[in-house]
Amino acid sequence: MFRALRTVGLLLAALAVFGQANAADWKEGTHYKKLDTPVRTGSGSGIEVAEVFWYGCPHCYNFKPLAENWEANAPDDVNYVRIPAALGRSWEPHARAFYALEAMNSLDKVHDALFEALAGQRRPLNDGESLADFVAEHGVDHDEFLNNYNGFGVNARMQQAQSKIRGARVTGTPTMLINGKYTTSASMAGSLESTLEVVDYLVEKERAAK
Repeated sequence: MFRALRTVGLLLAALAVFGQANAADWKEGTHYKKLDTPVRTGSGSGIEVAEVFWYGCPHCYNFKPLAENWEANAPDDVNYVRIPAALGRSWEPHARAFYALEAMNSLDKVHDALFEALAGQRRPLNDGESLADFVAEHGVDHDEFLNNYNGFGVNARMQQAQSKIRGARVTGTPTMLINGKYTTSASMAGSLESTLEVVDYLVEKERAAK
């Protein structure tokens, strides 16, 4: 009986190892896409991992704690960045808000609150004035925010970001863009958690290529 139990245990262990190996066998064209033409990154010799998101996206809202945990434990050679998408006209004010707050060094004050208000509570913060009123509730100067929101600097950042998103052929959020060469998402990887496993795989792939 002991021998039988031991055999069963070994079989289960082997199956577990096989399952892990199989799960890690991520395939181009299925679990991730390779861009025909890479897009520019700002990471120099490092590996850029970019999260393309929208504050009003419920999937981004659910992905947020997973992505933040991944970022907190990312290797030293990884540069994690966030790119607010403006895939529709109604998304543009929220992307502008991101860059306005970034320019004011105030993003940390309001980033979580914007996610909660837009994706969690679905509040109608859809123009510069309503967003300025909202960020003012969180200690950000109303008029300075609007000046940045409507300013040249934010316009330039918006154009750069949306050009990168178009170049990467991103059509939904959240999408992860790895070193300007690969994209993956929950719809490709199978789940939000698996998305980050594919990111791990692609980061290792890029590291090996260097």
